[in-house]
This record gives sequence, structure tokens and C-alpha cells, in this order.
Amino acid sequence: MPKPHEHFSPELVVERLRAGLAAPLPGLAAQRLMAPMPRPGWRPDEFPQDAREAAALLLLYPARRTTHLVLTVRASHLPQHGGQVCLPGGAARPGETIEMTALREAAEEIGIAANALTLLGQLTPLHIPVSGFNLFTVVAFAGSQPSFRPHAGEVARVLDVSLDELCNPATVGARMRRHEGREYEVPYFLVDGATVWGATAMVLSEFLAVLGHPPVRPAASSGGA
Repeated sequence: MPKPHEHFSPELVVERLRAGLAAPLPGLAAQRLMAPMPRPGWRPDEFPQDAREAAALLLLYPARRTTHLVLTVRASHLPQHGGQVCLPGGAARPGETIEMTALREAAEEIGIAANALTLLGQLTPLHIPVSGFNLFTVVAFAGSQPSFRPHAGEVARVLDVSLDELCNPATVGARMRRHEGREYEVPYFLVDGATVWGATAMVLSEFLAVLGHPPVRPAASSGGA
């Protein structure tokens, strides 16, 4: 495996992302690599007009001679996706741009100031049938390691994930999961002791593809994800 500072130095990561996010995105092909199958209600490349818009922030920053990103574990009492791992984000407010929503939500959830960040671009939007949102992901970079201040009512835990860990093939797995009488193949990342699956894993899959390190989907084993 390449040394962290050789492949994931902040300078090189930012350079690759600027170029990759300005070019045609890998989109659906990369999202599918980490998509649960079947995914009821998901019609790739279709975005229902009655769906609400939401934005997430994929925040990168330098730490320990490599590049890291932040994920959060949602508080278990939240009505949507409680207890799941996600990117900081939430529903757009009237009059907001996607970038404004992503930055506001990150400030509210983990205490990140917008003026400390450089926006690099956006990934491919993703419709989330279970919540009825069209999710837009904004990629940003902080010049130094942030001091996170998680909102106690929304965030149960902040995950500090290095790109070295996220790109390690050993972090990718898949399980067969039964839900409401139906079997699903659920791929996931296991990072910082937490399981990342669903829409967040699909977003991270495209991000890694843009970076030049798409995940390899493994065969599913029995058991819950």
C-alpha cells in the first residue's frame, strides 16, 4: 500500500479534486459500487420534482501527515436516519443555494465556520427514496485540522477518518440483510469503528472514484450490516 504522505498529501488531494470535480463526474457508475441492492424506489438519474432538496458537506482537512474527512453519527432519537453515519448536512431553506445549505448545516452540526473553508466543487446529486430528498454534496477543504463542536441534540459522535483508512480495501465489506421480509445486499465501509452504508457510502464511493481510488464491491456474506 502506498505511503500516506505520497498519495494523500493535502496538496495532491486538492489538486486531484479540483481537476476531477471540474471534469465529467463518474456519477451513477461509482454510486452503484456501494448501493444496497435492491434499492426500492430508486430510479437512477431521476429526481422527483416533489422531492425536497438537501445538501451535505464533504469536508477534508490535513491531519497526521495525510488528509482526513469528517463523518457524524446521528443522534439515535432523530426521526430520520437516527443512529446512522452520515456527512454533515440537512434540508435546504427557501432562498438558499446548495453551498449555503451545506455550510450552514456543517456550522450547526459540528461548529465549522464557513470562512475557514475552500469550496472545491460538487459531486453527482443522489435521490434518497426513504426520506424523499434529492441530496447534493459539496466538497470543501480546511487549511488546518478543525476543532469540532458537535451539536448534542443532533450528533452522537464525530468520526475522524483518514483517506488512507477509507481507501484500504480491508475497510469495505458487504452483508445480506433482511428488512420487512426482503433480502438486501448491503455494502459498507467500516471506518473509525463505525459502519457507513446507504446513501453516505454511495456518496463516498463517487468521491473515491474522483480521487482515483474507487472501492471494489465484495461478495456479500450473511448477517446484518
